[in-house]
Amino acid sequence: MREAIGSSLRRVRTARRRTLREVSRRARVSLGYLSEVERGRKEASSELLASICEALDIALPELLTEAAQELATAALEVVGRSRRPVGLRHTDLRLAGEAEPLSTAAPVAMPPVPQPGTRPQPVARVAA
Repeated sequence: MREAIGSSLRRVRTARRRTLREVSRRARVSLGYLSEVERGRKEASSELLASICEALDIALPELLTEAAQELATAALEVVGRSRRPVGLRHTDLRLAGEAEPLSTAAPVAMPPVPQPGTRPQPVARVAA
């Protein structure tokens, strides 16, 4: 997320032909720190992001939307390159001393989620 916000900030700044020095002065943040934020090395607080956006004459929600779109595009590229969805990679992990992947283990029964306003029901014990 830091990198997406930083690259969006840099893209806006360069599109508006502003230097790091100009933006850092207007936003009242050190030039070095602003550079670190743009490179995704530092995570800016919401107050600092608002100040930088004001210095760049861009609305904070607009910047965050652009960063979110960049993240979504990057995620689609990663999924397109992999053979399986990214979220399933953890199923290949093996426990120490276990011979087969966790994905082949027997499913675990989960208790039902109680609905709001109802009392939770006791969970039936399953013999091992």
